[in-house]
Amino acid sequence: MAVPAIVPGQTKIGWIGTGVMGSSMLGHLLDAGFSATVTTRSKSKADGVIAKGAVWADTPKAVAEASDVIFAIVGFPSDVREVMLGEHGALAGSKSGNVLVDMTTSEPSLAVEIAETAKEKGVYSVDAPVSGGDVGAKNGTLSIMIGGDEDVVTALNPCWEAMGKTIVYQGPAGAGQHTKMVNQTLIAAAMISVCEGLLYAYKAGLDLPTVMKSVSSGAAGSWSLSNLGPRMIENNFDPGFFVEHFIKDMGIALAEAKKMELSLPGLALAHQLYLSVQANKHGRDGTHALMLALAQMSNVDWKNRG
Repeated sequence: MAVPAIVPGQTKIGWIGTGVMGSSMLGHLLDAGFSATVTTRSKSKADGVIAKGAVWADTPKAVAEASDVIFAIVGFPSDVREVMLGEHGALAGSKSGNVLVDMTTSEPSLAVEIAETAKEKGVYSVDAPVSGGDVGAKNGTLSIMIGGDEDVVTALNPCWEAMGKTIVYQGPAGAGQHTKMVNQTLIAAAMISVCEGLLYAYKAGLDLPTVMKSVSSGAAGSWSLSNLGPRMIENNFDPGFFVEHFIKDMGIALAEAKKMELSLPGLALAHQLYLSVQANKHGRDGTHALMLALAQMSNVDWKNRG
């Protein structure tokens, strides 16, 4: 089965999910010259891309019927299963030669299942989770971690290049998702450090923006510190990435680690701390809302600090 050429102006894109990141990502594809059909749970969330030229469809199946390459970025593995493999899912509307691309952070085993099921219908499947949050999505600088047939992944380069900056093929189906689990494991413990460092600075009576100038460019520097530290200081906990989705990711990583007989105590600690964040009604805030839970442990009213 020949891999289809992916060409702006010729290839028809389908898109499922226009949340915190999806709208910007699809916007970049539209800017690159692709035509697109879109669906999402709440049609109003697609208003921006529809205004840019995307055409609305009522179901993922209808999106696929109008498209050559169908992308999805939704919330949870159950959502992925529904929009890809469900009765009204993208595979049901796909024809031989179509390409399904799941950019959700999901289960590696589900990525393999989608690929195997799609292959029975002559459809290609790629798992391509991303890192970079809302900022990376808006700026087109996402890191994209990709699993699937390498020739299909290569054919999709015009799409990857519109959405991301670091584009790396990781291996067969599921490899992209496994790589994203590495990413989330690295982030989890690092976020604890960012929050604890800023809490220490506050309790020591230091000026937080001034501290940031010193520590963010040295060995302690990180993406989380530079991009989310200022939001914590400003009490801006709007989501670049939802706490509830991060809990889902850590749960997947811990389950995969258990299968591999790996002990990851740092990740397990972060998972427990984030469950506390969610229990305190911050599940729909950004992952940097971990600051609120850690501050509460030390009786610091972070939002109303003097």
